Amino acid sequence: MKNEHLYLVTYDISDPKRWRAVFKVMKGYGEWLQLSVFQCRMNSRRHADLTATLDQIIHHREDHVLLMDLGPADAVDPRVTSLGKTFKAVQRESIIV
Repeated sequence: MKNEHLYLVTYDISDPKRWRAVFKVMKGYGEWLQLSVFQCRMNSRRHADLTATLDQIIHHREDHVLLMDLGPADAVDPRVTSLGKTFKAVQRESIIV
């Protein structure tokens, strides 16, 4: 897909029930890296959908979600130092529905 950006999404959710809801949503948008960290390849529409969905789940006074735009997905070559498990950047894949 064209116009996709690579995002790093991280969150701090104070309630376990809301944390599970956010985690479930995030699994549909990207690759799980660590406990509350995902990397996602998204176009602007999917980014808007994700933002709106998360906005309805979280409690704004208690929770915090960061969506960091790392730039155009095809041009980004993440420079990552990974200790322990291997890091793998998200690649574009075909999805058959």
